[in-house]
Order: sequence, then C-alpha cells, then structure tokens
Amino acid sequence: MSYTEHHPIIEKVLENIDHVIIGKRNIAELSLVALLAEGHVLLEDVPGVGKTMMVRALARSISANFKRIQFTPDLLPSDVTGVSIYNPKEQEFVFKPGPIMGNIILADEINRTSPKTQSALLEGMEESSVTVDGVTRKMEKPFFVMATQNPIDYEGTYPLPEAQLDRFLLKINMGYPEISEEMEVLNRAQYSHPIEDLEPVITLEELKNLQLEAKAVHVDEIIKRYIVELSSRTRTHTSVYLGASPRGSIALMKGSQAYALLKGRDYVLPDDVQYLAPAVLAHRLILKSEAKYEGISTEKIVRDIIARIAVPVQR
Repeated sequence: MSYTEHHPIIEKVLENIDHVIIGKRNIAELSLVALLAEGHVLLEDVPGVGKTMMVRALARSISANFKRIQFTPDLLPSDVTGVSIYNPKEQEFVFKPGPIMGNIILADEINRTSPKTQSALLEGMEESSVTVDGVTRKMEKPFFVMATQNPIDYEGTYPLPEAQLDRFLLKINMGYPEISEEMEVLNRAQYSHPIEDLEPVITLEELKNLQLEAKAVHVDEIIKRYIVELSSRTRTHTSVYLGASPRGSIALMKGSQAYALLKGRDYVLPDDVQYLAPAVLAHRLILKSEAKYEGISTEKIVRDIIARIAVPVQR
C-alpha cells in the first residue's frame, strides 16, 4: 500500500519522522500504532541503530509534554515516580512529580537498571497512575511509554520480568540500515543533526481525537474470533511453556484497529491482524527449555501459528 493511502494527519507525522530516521518507515508506523491504541512500545536492538532517535523524533512531531528517563544501575524508584518533600514553611509534605508524569516518556536503556526500579513503571503503564506514600495520582492523558533496551546478553543488563514485558503492546527490533540508507544518514548528519530542526506537526488534541477514532474502527466478530484463536494456539503449542494471555488478545485487537486507521480504513482486515501478531504476541510467550536450546524463536512460533490457521472470510 502506498504512503499516500495513509490517514492524512498520521501521514504528516510519518513524513516528519522520515526527516530524521531513514529507511525505518515500518518502525515509525508500528510506533504510531501503539500510540493510537493507547499502548506502549519496547524497542530492542544493539546500540547505535537509532532507537533513542526514533522516540525523540516521534515526541518532537507531537506538541506534547515529553520526558526522558535514563535508566542506570543506581536509579531509584522515586527517581521515576517522584517523591514527597517536607515543606517547613507550610508544615506539610509537597509532592514533587518524577519524569514519569508526562505525555510521551522515553525510558532509555530500561534493562540497565534493577528490577525494583523497572517495576516503578508497572503501575503507570497499566493503570495510568502512580502511588507515592500511599497517595494515588492519576496521570495526564495521553500517556505513552517508548522504552529502549539492549539485547539481554549484553554486559550490565537485567532481563525485564514477564509481568513488565506484558505491559508493552509491541516489541520491535530496529535492525541495521541498508548501505544507501546509511550513506544518507552520514550526509544529513555531516553539519548538524536533523532532529534539531524538527517541529511539531500535530497538536495534543488532534492526537486524542485520533485515539478516539482508533477505538471506533469496526472489528467484525469473525476477526475477533481469529484473534482469540491465534492467542489460544500459543497456549497449546508444544514449544511454549506459557502462552499469550487475554491481555495479548486485547492488545492485538486494539493494535489492529489503530493499524487500520493508519491505513485510512474504518474496519479491520485479517491482514492487519497477521501483520501485527508477531510484534504483539511474540514477547508474551515463554519457551520451554528444549525449544530455547534448539534456537527456536517466539517470532517463528507466532508465524507458524498464523500459517496454520485458516484466514477468516466474510460470508
């Protein structure tokens, strides 16, 4: 499908990101899918391939409150959520919000901090609220986390617990650019980085309206059954110890609605579900030890399941 067939407002954002990130239109699309579906994204790949720049380009394209959290081994949970500080003049505690209290949050190198600090994001990502000193504070909407992480076999990394992985709507790998694309990266960065000149192209209100449009995209009953069957097959697969939960089915449906909107449609096709399923379901699966030993990937399992299930047809 050509770029011109995108939703016109979404196309403006994608074109803006293209000024900074070259040859990664599919990654930008998937990132926007998660944002429109009110989910979160985990970008995983080796250092230097543009993970952080992708998040910054998306944040700069939207007139929203952007916050960055650089995760390090000594980061504390209160450094993320905020802390109550005693004000002697007023003789009361005053809450100082942490960087999680924003619209678009860059959680940079999330797996370089301890599991205790990683879990500080859990409540915010699932409930859109944070609890500090027994007081729960709602977060402003939209609230969107884009986290980056290095591969877990790198030095100084802590694997994300399954409960936190499940909070991410999508897990995406950036990949290396083609030679011609990398040449263009060098040309653009020779004198100044293009991120510095990036301006917002949509407002926060426009983004909220797009999120409402995504929720209104029609999902036929046969598509819902198709989604449930995909998730259900992951639970009975011989190589899988723990399959996708109902949260995974919901994520696949919401993601498919957002992807259909991005493509300029008000209804979901089986193709939308098939395209998103590996990015939505694969990181939610836990493989059996023998499957890991044989080098089987969760993405391959999801693709095998897709290939074995008949594509639904509207009668």
